[in-house]
Amino acid sequence: MISLKIELKALSETDDRDIFEMINEIGLGENGFTTNFPEHDFDQFKGSLPRLVEISNGVNLPEGHVPQTIYWMYINDRPVAYGKLRHRLNERLLEYGGHIGYIVRPSERGKGYGKLFLSELVKMAKNFGIEKLLLTCDEVNIQSRKVIESNHGTLEEINNGICKYWIHINGSSG
Repeated sequence: MISLKIELKALSETDDRDIFEMINEIGLGENGFTTNFPEHDFDQFKGSLPRLVEISNGVNLPEGHVPQTIYWMYINDRPVAYGKLRHRLNERLLEYGGHIGYIVRPSERGKGYGKLFLSELVKMAKNFGIEKLLLTCDEVNIQSRKVIESNHGTLEEINNGICKYWIHINGSSG
């Protein structure tokens, strides 16, 4: 059996071309996920990183915004996915967005990385004292629904085509 080296890294000002290339491959996002990055310009990408570090630290947040940390998931030293972990929710995120959003780069899909990444992000949420995670997705996005359910997500409701799932984080590491 092939072993995978799995690593989660928080966004930092030193992120480089490997991340930029993944961002370009992902594009603007899909299924409700939108990227935070300028596309097609490496210098603009590098220039956006300090502000995103500030947001992660809750510094200079606009009114009504919440801190969020962006994580990269590396498999065997290659970035394969990108996710946002919001440290708390506001009214808007309670309706759509939730605590976690993530996307796997197109060339790495179908390998189980979405399920693995969500599992790792749930573990990271414990570090922020989050006990109950909200995830939302479009009702028609069957793949995301399966990933959430495989990570112990419980469907609370479907409203206007949006599924709301909760994942309860217990004291164990699982």
